Amino acid sequence: MSSTCSATRPDYHVTPPSAWMNDPQRPFYLGGEWHLYYLYNSDFNFSDPTAGGGTEWYHVTSNDMVVWTQHGVVIEKYLPTSGGIYLGDIETGSAVIDTANTAGFGANAVVAILTQMGDGLQQQSLFYSTDNGYTFTPYSGNPVMPNPNPPAKPAFRDPKVIWDSASSQWVMALAEGNKIGFYTSSNLKTWAYASGFIPQNSGVDLGILECPDLYQLDVDQDPTKRTWVLAVGANGYNYGRTTGTAYWTGAWNGASFTPVNILPQWMDGGPDFYATVSWDDTRLPAADRYASRYAIGWMNNWEYANDLPYFGGWAGQDSLVREIKLITIGSTATMVSVPISSYTGTFGTGVSVSSKTITTNPATASLPAMAGGAYVIQTTVSKNAGDNGNEVRIKIKGDGTYATTVGYDFVNTQVFLVRDIDGVATDSMPTTPKQAYDTVRTAAVPLATNTVTLSVYVDWNSVEVFVNNGKAALSGLIYPNTGAETIQMVTDTGQLTLDSFTYASV
Repeated sequence: MSSTCSATRPDYHVTPPSAWMNDPQRPFYLGGEWHLYYLYNSDFNFSDPTAGGGTEWYHVTSNDMVVWTQHGVVIEKYLPTSGGIYLGDIETGSAVIDTANTAGFGANAVVAILTQMGDGLQQQSLFYSTDNGYTFTPYSGNPVMPNPNPPAKPAFRDPKVIWDSASSQWVMALAEGNKIGFYTSSNLKTWAYASGFIPQNSGVDLGILECPDLYQLDVDQDPTKRTWVLAVGANGYNYGRTTGTAYWTGAWNGASFTPVNILPQWMDGGPDFYATVSWDDTRLPAADRYASRYAIGWMNNWEYANDLPYFGGWAGQDSLVREIKLITIGSTATMVSVPISSYTGTFGTGVSVSSKTITTNPATASLPAMAGGAYVIQTTVSKNAGDNGNEVRIKIKGDGTYATTVGYDFVNTQVFLVRDIDGVATDSMPTTPKQAYDTVRTAAVPLATNTVTLSVYVDWNSVEVFVNNGKAALSGLIYPNTGAETIQMVTDTGQLTLDSFTYASV
C-alpha cells in the first residue's frame, strides 16, 4: 500500500474553501475585475459522495485570473419563487452583462440564466444583479424556460447565452441529451426555439452532451477567416478517448449551426478537462476580440469523481486559465491552447541545464536540484542522428516506487500521461473507476522537425502538459504520496538529446 496523500492545497488553481466544486461558469469583466462563479455543494458528504444536497453558485474575483478572492455563495439553492414554489438546486448556466437593458433590470445589469432542477425536472431560471455580480435577485417570472415535455425530457440544461450582433438578438445553446438546442430572445425572458444540432444524425455518437459553448474566432488571427465554434462536454469512448471537451468549427446563420466536418476535434486529450467555458476580453477593441479568447475547465471526470481519495476537506479544482486560438494545421482549423501569460509571475527564478544526453539512467541528464510540489518544467528534447531512444519520459511526484509519468513518443508522434502508479489513487479506488483512472491518455502531435517542446505545470495534485506551443494538451488529476517530490527524466530505451530543461517552483 502507498502512504497517505499530501493534504497540501494547490497553489495556483481555483479550489473551493471546503466541500465540493464542479462546473465553472463563464467569467466576465466588470467593475475593474474578473468575476468567476462555480458550482459549489457545501453539503458534500465525503463518506458518501452520492448523498447530500445540490449545488449553488460560488463567487470569486481576480485582477489577473491567477489569484482569486473568495466572496461566498451568491445564488443559493432551493430558493422559492414569488409564489413560494421551490424550483430546486442551482446548476450550470451563464451570465451576461445587459449593456442595453434589454431585460429591463437596468443598463449593465448582470443577468444569469441557469438550470434549476427540482424533483428531477430541469428548467431554466433567471437571476439578475445590479451591483456588478455580487448579489443576485431571482426573477419573479421563473422559470423563464419551463421544461417543455416533463417527464419525457429529462435533459434540458446548461444554457449558454451570447449576444449575436449580426441578428441583433440573444442566442442560447442548450444541452438536450444527444442534441444541442438553439433558442433566441430579444429580452432574456422570453425564448423561441430556432433549431437543433444532433451529431448522432450523422453517425457520430458522443453520448449525452453537456455544457455547450458558441463563439467566434479568427483562424490564424485573420479577420477574413472568422469562423464559429461550437464546443460541448462529450463522451469520447467510441473514439478512444474519455469524457472531455469536443468542438466543431462551422457557420452560424442566426438560427442554426452547420459544421465544416461532423467529426469533432478535442480541446484537451487528458482525462480531466470538462465543462469548459470560454470568454473574450471586453477591454480590447471589438475587432481584436476574435484573435484569441480565454478558457477554463473543471478538472475531474464523472467516471471516478465519486471515488477519488479526496483529502483536506475539499474536493475539486479548475484548470489553468488558457488562451485559445484557431490555427491551420495541415488544412484544418485547430484549437491550440497555452496558459495565460499572467502565470509567469507565479514562479520564481528558474534553474536550467542544456545540451545533455538522456538515457534510461535518470542520473545521466544531470538535472538541477529540485524540490516542492508546485512548479513548471519547460523542456525541449530532440531525436537526432545517432539517437536510438523512442520516448522521453518525465517522472514527476516520485518517491522511489510511485510516480506520474508524462512524455513524448517520437515513433507514434504523441504526448502521453501515465498515472496508474501515481500513489494514493492507485490503491484506493474500486475496480471500474480505477480502470478509467489508470488508462494511459495520449494526444497526437506530429512534428515538423525532430524536436519537441513540453511545458509541464504541476500543482500538488494535478498536471497539465502543453506541447509545441499548445498544439496539444493533456490535463489530469494526480494523487501522489506525502513527500513524493522527485523528478526524473529518462528514455524508454537508448538515448535522446536534452536540448534544454528549466525548472521553476512557486
